[in-house]
Amino acid sequence: MFKKVVVGSGLALMLAAGSAQAIEGSVDVGEHYTNLNVGLGTTTPGLSLSGNWMRSDHDGDVSGLRLGYNVAIGSVFLSPGIKAMWIDPKDGKDGFAAAVGAGVSIPVTNMLGLYGEYYYSPEAFTDHLDSYQEASGGISFTPISLLNVRVGYKYAELNNKGSRKDNVLADGPYIGASLRF
Repeated sequence: MFKKVVVGSGLALMLAAGSAQAIEGSVDVGEHYTNLNVGLGTTTPGLSLSGNWMRSDHDGDVSGLRLGYNVAIGSVFLSPGIKAMWIDPKDGKDGFAAAVGAGVSIPVTNMLGLYGEYYYSPEAFTDHLDSYQEASGGISFTPISLLNVRVGYKYAELNNKGSRKDNVLADGPYIGASLRF
């Protein structure tokens, strides 16, 4: 039921965001995890919508839908947002979480930039978890407007309730690439 609500809400928001938004698809690969993303309006000011699926080799997976609002302040790009996630930890119970956070992108040159992102969900916004948090940051390289290559570091942790082992989905460097249409 939750997945149907998330998918239906995502489709409705995509229609509301307008057809002039750029669509972006990306993949990030670390030593023990993979993160797939698809987004609409993620690189332009205004409303953005994105979805992701992150899989850990050892600790489970997370699927999420993010709604954000992008603000350009000079050349700096701020992206506050909220995420609704379905969490499937290896050593805990399946459930959902709602996280709040933001991202920032700072261009250094025409082709190089710095970026970072942090999202947090306390126990009050989770089901079967004490908390969820994720952070990432790194350097991006954009040789042409349609392609972006990233090298960075990602950390994502599920703090399970009770005596269940906490699950660290990602903790290490990654390389990623995205295409924009």
